[in-house]
Amino acid sequence: MEFHERSNENFSIENVGSNDKIVFDDDGRVKRTGTLITASAHIVTAVIGSGVLSLAWAIAQLGWITGILALVIFSIVTLFTSSLLTNFYRFPDPTIGTRNYTYMHAVKKYLGGKKYKLCGIAQYGNLIGTSIGYTITTALGVGAIKRANCFHKHGHEAECHASNELSMIIFGVLQILLSQIPNFQRLSGLSVIAATMSFTYAFIGVGLSVSRIAGGVHPKTSLTGVAIGVEVTGEQKVWCCFQALGNIAFAYSYSLVLIDIQDTLKSSPPENQVMKKATAVGVFVTTMFYMLSGILGYIAFGNNAPGNFLTGFYEPFWLVDLANVCIVFHLVGAYQVYSQAVFTMVEEQSRKRWPETDFIVKEYPIGIPFLGTFNLNLFRAVWRTFYVIVTTTLAIIFPFFNDILGLLGACGFWPLTVYFPIEMHIAQTQIQSYSRRWLGLKLLSGACLIVSLLAAAGSIGGIVTELKTNRPFMSVSDS
Repeated sequence: MEFHERSNENFSIENVGSNDKIVFDDDGRVKRTGTLITASAHIVTAVIGSGVLSLAWAIAQLGWITGILALVIFSIVTLFTSSLLTNFYRFPDPTIGTRNYTYMHAVKKYLGGKKYKLCGIAQYGNLIGTSIGYTITTALGVGAIKRANCFHKHGHEAECHASNELSMIIFGVLQILLSQIPNFQRLSGLSVIAATMSFTYAFIGVGLSVSRIAGGVHPKTSLTGVAIGVEVTGEQKVWCCFQALGNIAFAYSYSLVLIDIQDTLKSSPPENQVMKKATAVGVFVTTMFYMLSGILGYIAFGNNAPGNFLTGFYEPFWLVDLANVCIVFHLVGAYQVYSQAVFTMVEEQSRKRWPETDFIVKEYPIGIPFLGTFNLNLFRAVWRTFYVIVTTTLAIIFPFFNDILGLLGACGFWPLTVYFPIEMHIAQTQIQSYSRRWLGLKLLSGACLIVSLLAAAGSIGGIVTELKTNRPFMSVSDS
């Protein structure tokens, strides 16, 4: 997926064989062939990811009633605002207008330059934060593999720990190498592998939960979640509940790629009509899957559900290892998909500002045996290496899985999933200010803003608390 502002690409008819039929769309790009089925699959792939790992913990904090209710409400809000967002792929008419290729492009057309810049801050801030979150999640996956093997070899009473820092550093070195490949996100195989891996570890997690429950393990669960005065203090309960809302919000955050997915659809029937159906299918499937993961994970572990529920399983060790290997492979590719958007934005802006600076624009061809020619750009090499070093360092300093996911969900859900779709809908349909419909939309946006602020506060509070007991650069996986 591409998230950055893309220029219109022109294709020459000379590139097409004389026997070919119509192969271009109305914008001069290669004819799109996406359907309801492919769009639904893309949505499910985009939504189901590392966020599913935290849902058992989130329900444990909120309890049966609030936890399930939160999953349902977030799914309904996401479905509603995503349906609105499908109408902004074209401008000004949702069926015959000019195409918008990205979320930011749509915001610029409908809301203007100031909100376009705010959208950019929210979108790229979320992408950078996701890079940090993926680094942390990968380290937990590697740590879980080491612990599972240790417990299998020495017994479950053994002291088995794994350094998170070393895993993050190795992951960072690998990402530095991968980041030097220009336009890495255009490699279609990357998304296929990442999607396969995410489904595999999620299904394994559900299967392990069922196995644990069937084996007679029935830890304590409750309607209100972790008990105040027994498992947590009243203050901790409040912060953890807010943080859990952020975790659920992160699990549903896919709005920033919706228009990219819609840009793959055939123009007939109208893209917005097909995308509405695909959104309904995608959100329904992911919600059912989230219910399975969260509910079964909570039943399996009870109020002591770990932040990443896969880290709570140790046997069969080979299956646990497989699940965590899938996490690592998924996030190696996902890190690049998200980071490439940031890379491209910075590099395009730099080329526009300093078009005659060799350090920024000049390419140096380097022959690599058996692989062909690699074009080295000094600015790209330095900037991308610096980016990976910074995100890896921040992950090492703040290696708090649920806190970081909660903060990402809080910061991304309201602006990208709720605020901009509602504001664009009001602008597109010219809803009269202070009318009943206008007030209803504003009330929904305001309520989601409050929830996001509470989730952000809970996650920041969790990070502050963790920093009091965990020293930076001394993090280990031990649970």
